[in-house]
Amino acid sequence: MAATEDRIIKTEYSEVMQKSFIDYAMSVIIARALPDVRDGLKPVQRRTLYDMHELGIRYDRPYRKSARIVGDTMGKYHPHGDSSIYEALVVMAQDFKKGLPLIDGHGNFGNIEGDGAAAMRYTEARLEKITQEAFLADLDKDVVDFVPNFDETEREPSVLPVKIPNLLVNGSEGIAVGMATSTPPHNLAEVIDAVKAYMLDENITTRELMRYVKGPDFPTGGIVINEDELLEIYETGTGKIKIRGKVEIEKAKGGRTNLVITEIPYPMIGANIGKFLLDVAALAETKKTQDIVDITNQSSKEGIRIVIELRKDADVENFKNMLYKKTRLEDTFGVNMLAIVDGRPETMGLKQIIQECVKFQYEVASRKYKNLLEKEMERREIQEGLIKACNVIDLIIEILRGSKDRAMAKACLVEGRIDGIRFKSKESKIMAAQLLFTEKQANAILDMRLYKLIGLEIEALINEHEETMANIYRYEDILARKDAMAQVIINELDEIREQYKRPRRTQITTESEAVYVEKKIEETDIVFLMDRFGYAKTIDVATYERNREAADGENKYAFVCKNTGKVCLFTNTGQLHTLKVMDLPMGRLRDKGVPVDNISNYDSARESIVYAASQSDLNLYRVLFATRQAMLKVVDGGEFDVAKRTVAATKLQDGDEVVSVETLKEQRNIVLQTADGYFLRFAVEEIPEKKKGAVGVRGMKLGAKDCVEAVYYTQNAVEHTIEYNGRLLELNKLKLGHRDGKGVKVRA
Repeated sequence: MAATEDRIIKTEYSEVMQKSFIDYAMSVIIARALPDVRDGLKPVQRRTLYDMHELGIRYDRPYRKSARIVGDTMGKYHPHGDSSIYEALVVMAQDFKKGLPLIDGHGNFGNIEGDGAAAMRYTEARLEKITQEAFLADLDKDVVDFVPNFDETEREPSVLPVKIPNLLVNGSEGIAVGMATSTPPHNLAEVIDAVKAYMLDENITTRELMRYVKGPDFPTGGIVINEDELLEIYETGTGKIKIRGKVEIEKAKGGRTNLVITEIPYPMIGANIGKFLLDVAALAETKKTQDIVDITNQSSKEGIRIVIELRKDADVENFKNMLYKKTRLEDTFGVNMLAIVDGRPETMGLKQIIQECVKFQYEVASRKYKNLLEKEMERREIQEGLIKACNVIDLIIEILRGSKDRAMAKACLVEGRIDGIRFKSKESKIMAAQLLFTEKQANAILDMRLYKLIGLEIEALINEHEETMANIYRYEDILARKDAMAQVIINELDEIREQYKRPRRTQITTESEAVYVEKKIEETDIVFLMDRFGYAKTIDVATYERNREAADGENKYAFVCKNTGKVCLFTNTGQLHTLKVMDLPMGRLRDKGVPVDNISNYDSARESIVYAASQSDLNLYRVLFATRQAMLKVVDGGEFDVAKRTVAATKLQDGDEVVSVETLKEQRNIVLQTADGYFLRFAVEEIPEKKKGAVGVRGMKLGAKDCVEAVYYTQNAVEHTIEYNGRLLELNKLKLGHRDGKGVKVRA
């Protein structure tokens, strides 16, 4: 028992939670969601590319099944599920998401309209040529550190030796814990030009760098319209880029005009294209515009083509501005250039990203040329040994023939030990004792084949030695002078730029905000209808008048309102929800309509509608509220003329709810009916007027568990009969009392 107690560590629960959460957050930030500024890759992307490199799936070799790549990556390097690996692989192959695709996909890898890729068992992939040449080329030269994988059975690179600022070229998006990254893609040629400019002048400013990097270059094209804000975005690393789709105007048959969208904003890719089409259709359905004749999506592999056919007399410029204002044809790309720098997340501007990438390039180049220099030095040592051996080849042969074994011959060559070796002459013995080859030279001599003694082979050996010496001088010069190393890096960048450059797709400009002049709709009277299930619609007044009896019988609410106005819905929870009449479908009497839940904040699962009225109607009258706990008040209807979609119409006590809301017009008396059968009739004038935020006053004394069940209103000299407990009850014959009375008991 004592031994068990010794293993128990007592600590504060909050401390354990804090430490655990920080560990989890840092794991997600560093090892999952954010890219490294040096290679611009997240761990899953880096591991996938490295695994393909290890499997030999090069750009000039056959494709391999994606499932093979995913399985191998998951088993060796990334034990976080196959879906995340395959998703990363797919994104790196999609040219509409990446400015520079890193994987060559074969098969269905999804499309710009949001259709997903086929299952990994159907698709195939291999590395792109630039990935092989600019991302993975020098891994065999010890240019980056290798670390153990998750189970320490394999080794993987901590970063890839990428030769370009991939974070800028391809951008990156990811959500970590408490932070997110969102870096837009840029044009490869422009980024390389900016890197070269920085390497030539490290004091260059962000403004000067932007002579080369004009702005983001999205693979979907589009038009960035806030060029004047880009400098601040690139200095701070955060901001919002406003981007519009590209719209062309084409003449159609019959004198009509077609608006053709050929490029879309980058945030629109995927399901948002379908949403855009629905939004445009909704503009016509809700009568925001009557200019649309038809809309078709003619997009194909050749590119985006969304055609909106307009009426002859349409104001094309105004309609285009309406699309910018009311749809996602103009959108924003939130920039937050966050990446891992020296093991920590950091938000960086354009210059800082280039600075970190150039610093990494110098580190990679230093390690590369140190490694190459070491290999050339080893080669020189062996070459010099072989040349020296060729000059005394007769002596070497004599040593080999006179030795009993390899070890004896090697000892003679390295240390000059001649004991036990038979020589033909005393001179040979003296010369052999003076041979002091290195260990590597001796091994090379012993391994040398006889054909190497041919004159041409000896000449080739001398030429190789001269080439080796030239390489040594070159590598030493590169390592000794920073400007020489910079020139080597710049030369590599120029080769990549020349081979993989492409024209800019995104246009950068400064445009004023789109001004849309909404056409005034002629104001007319229409009839609002809502049935007991909450389905609402509008019909014209003439149709209602012809079918008044049927309309009133089939609907819970039926009243005249303005087509430009609003309808107020009062609920039992004391809330007022407003909905625009324009949002309701204009139809025929037998049309079903739409649920008011869909076009307002009303939630039929939590509340129920107790009253509906036109807002313009409410402005002319006062509104009376009655609650289950018999709280009453009158409110000026003008207080409900609000801009918000939902406000509190009245204040309720705990456990209370609204039973009745009524617009006061010709009503003179109010009758409160309780669950226990008490009726109280008194004049409406006894109820004071309050603000909508007030609780009200007590209208009736209730029994211990009694509550108001129904509310009725009567007019003087007008009979009002209800059915109560199976018999008719004439409300006007009830005794006229006063507010806050107990009322009379009506027995069955």
